[in-house]
Amino acid sequence: MRRRRFRSPAWASTLTWKAAVFLTAMCCTLAALLGVLVHTAVTRQTVSHAREKALDRLEVVTDAYEAGEPLPRGSGIDPPGLPAPLRALAADGERGTMVADGPHRPGDPDGRSGPAMWAAGPADGRALATWTDYSHSARTIAGLDRAIIGSSLLAIAATLVVGLFAVGRVTRRLHQTARVARRISAGDLDARVDDPRTARPVRGQDEVAIVSGALDTMASSLQRRLQTEQRFTADVAHELRTPLTGLSAAAELLPPGRPAELVRDRVRAMRALTEDLLEISRLDARTEQVDLAVHDLAPVVERVVRASGTETGVRVDGPARVETDRRRLERVIGNLVANAHRHGAGPVVVEVSGAVVSVRDHGAGFPAYLLEGGPQRFRTDGAGKGHGLGLTIAVGQAAVIGARLEFVNPPDGGALARVTLPEYVHLDEEDSAGNTGEQGAGTAE
Repeated sequence: MRRRRFRSPAWASTLTWKAAVFLTAMCCTLAALLGVLVHTAVTRQTVSHAREKALDRLEVVTDAYEAGEPLPRGSGIDPPGLPAPLRALAADGERGTMVADGPHRPGDPDGRSGPAMWAAGPADGRALATWTDYSHSARTIAGLDRAIIGSSLLAIAATLVVGLFAVGRVTRRLHQTARVARRISAGDLDARVDDPRTARPVRGQDEVAIVSGALDTMASSLQRRLQTEQRFTADVAHELRTPLTGLSAAAELLPPGRPAELVRDRVRAMRALTEDLLEISRLDARTEQVDLAVHDLAPVVERVVRASGTETGVRVDGPARVETDRRRLERVIGNLVANAHRHGAGPVVVEVSGAVVSVRDHGAGFPAYLLEGGPQRFRTDGAGKGHGLGLTIAVGQAAVIGARLEFVNPPDGGALARVTLPEYVHLDEEDSAGNTGEQGAGTAE
């Protein structure tokens, strides 16, 4: 059985989450290091002070023992509770101190009196020991540890909040830059980040501002270049219309014959190409105005197929009414039908299913570049003639009327172009009655 690899959630890969983990880890490490250093220093100082006090007391007890005087309170010979290491150290003739439980006190339920600092030395082969209360020092150290833990947690929380606020500002700017980049890639060349740090050069710029400024500069340069190309295309197409009109009139004056037919055919092709270039330039300029109205979709599709003069089947499965610009919709469907006949193979079938229009042929299918990046101007892999402008115009007109145009190759072969239109839900018989008038289908490329 194949084991599934664990995948972390999407939020765990964000910069904010990584910064939070990093800041928390660093704060915890720093707090632990400082806490250990402070605890060690204070404990060493406290123990050293208690040890000096115990050894001084042991000197007094030793003098009293050697003088035969009674031993002070808190001392004795081999007292009960004396730690075994100190007892062994005194038996070897040496002195030492140790923090351990104090001696037994009557009335204590556990038989002990809390922590004590022991000091012991040799006394005629036995251990002379004294002890002092160490509970106050132990409580002081415990209180210090609690204060270190509390202040560390407070410092970690404060650092984490401030750090996340600072990182959040950076990530918000990065997200804004990413959104603008996506808008530019979608065709909105007017989109800009407009980071305030780039607007004032005297102000220091961080890395995010540098990236934002570079993106704005790139978008401006790209926009200027595209506008120059669009103006060039429009100007060329406009300049060609006048000589083509004269050439068309001159071709009609030629005597009948094969040369005259060839000239007229090439003139018609040049005029169609010029009109397509003008239409593309208008679509690129985004100056098109839509004339929305409610239409029965099936009659519009049937009218386009009839106007195309091709052997194209029409199937209607669940007719629908749509609110769209009929002329532009006819242009889209007409171009798809013409493309299917020019670059595909029969039978070509147009199917209407609700607000979806599908144009299907049974040829070699769409080329890979078209499926990946959409139609490209003046590029076609089909065997028939064409300039690749028909599908480009269809995509542009579909975007103008708010339709979605998809290109797929079905598993059983052929090519399928699918147009999904916004369906009209609230029917108004009075408005829709006058919106089904006849209008010729657009010229297909």
